[in-house]
Amino acid sequence: MSDTTLIFTSIGSIVLLLFLVMKVRLHAVVALILVAMLAGLCAGMDPAQIAKTIEKGMGGTLGFVAVVVALGAMFGKVMEATGALDQIAYTLLEHFGERRANWAIAITGFICALPLFFDVAVVLLIGLVFAIVRRKGGSMVKIGIALLAGIASCQAFLIPAPGPILVASQLHANFGYMILFGLLAGIPAMILGGPIFGSLIDKVVKVDLPEHAKLDSKGREGEGTPTFGLALGLVVLPLLLIGLKTIVSRFVDPQSSMHAWLAFIGHPFTAILVACLAAFYLLGIRRKMPASRVMELCNEAIQPAGVIILVTGAGGVFKQVLIDSGVGGALGHILAGSGLPVVLLAFVLAGAVRVIQGSATVAMLTTCGLILPMIEPLGLSGAQLSLVTIAIGGGSIILSHVNDSGFWLANRFLGMSEKQTLQTWTVMETIIGTSGALVAMALSLFVH
Repeated sequence: MSDTTLIFTSIGSIVLLLFLVMKVRLHAVVALILVAMLAGLCAGMDPAQIAKTIEKGMGGTLGFVAVVVALGAMFGKVMEATGALDQIAYTLLEHFGERRANWAIAITGFICALPLFFDVAVVLLIGLVFAIVRRKGGSMVKIGIALLAGIASCQAFLIPAPGPILVASQLHANFGYMILFGLLAGIPAMILGGPIFGSLIDKVVKVDLPEHAKLDSKGREGEGTPTFGLALGLVVLPLLLIGLKTIVSRFVDPQSSMHAWLAFIGHPFTAILVACLAAFYLLGIRRKMPASRVMELCNEAIQPAGVIILVTGAGGVFKQVLIDSGVGGALGHILAGSGLPVVLLAFVLAGAVRVIQGSATVAMLTTCGLILPMIEPLGLSGAQLSLVTIAIGGGSIILSHVNDSGFWLANRFLGMSEKQTLQTWTVMETIIGTSGALVAMALSLFVH
């Protein structure tokens, strides 16, 4: 099948998916799997292979997301029910003021997401948004978009965030320049996409606090109020464990037992599990909450998390079908002969792969593989390769829509409709990706 046919098939499937979800109001899980099957057939895939691809996409996505979201939901529920998250929210508001709470939460997301995958960062920090909104009242949009912008900017441009560091390693970019250029691109992107855009779109899109984030009539549970130090320490604990693995393991022999232990301790599964157990004891058992009540809170957390897990998994199915159908390679063949400047080409290629395949990480790595043969003969310096990496990061997050797991995380956690998610999350991601890439393009005029 020709490259052009593959691309038009993928575009048509995206349009159909948007129609089924937004107009027909078909449940997202059903719509995603149905359109994935149709896309596979139209792309000429073997029908028997489509079923295996669906299994691979669901399993590959849920193998990570299900554990992270489930553990993170339980951790967040205990933190929420005992007032620990509210304590952090109150302290942030005292220092920044209620009018600048969106700036505080954006900076928090920008810093805390450094060692994490996007999904992990959202799950660990989303409770802070709920706590601030409970304290202030009103719409979720201004605070929620600020947090997501902070996380997304970090994940697109900064090392040691997983995506950028993988691409920088494969392109042999200079890590020192990556840090400098990442900050130059990421900070303005975060400000534009988070506090500024969030404040503007909040006047258009109104979203109330989701039911699952509201405190029930029982109020705070357990004896006394957790201190700010304890509450913050529990949030930071998994970040430290993951950061320890990300940073320290680079200075340890990869074949040593210490490296293996660091990889185990710093894996998101282990880090969030440790945080859960610490929260169960320090916020629950130690404060005279019955163990049975702690487990009840965990069960309450799993119910809304189940929907998030299933929708995210179905998004993984659609993404996998588009990947296995060969769309990424088709895009590379078309754009390779475009004659665009290399930094602009990196952004456009990553953006095209992102729109069609969904995953930002997949878009980054696919673009990296496609562009490497194009740039090898150019003899680019480490600084120039860092700018190519920044451009790839920017392109990999633009125009997020229904085939992206991040779209559904924002949709479900913030309690928005699909239309509202496109108005807020999608535009925010596009602002961040485009503005960061523009900084890289401007710098490329002066960096040699």
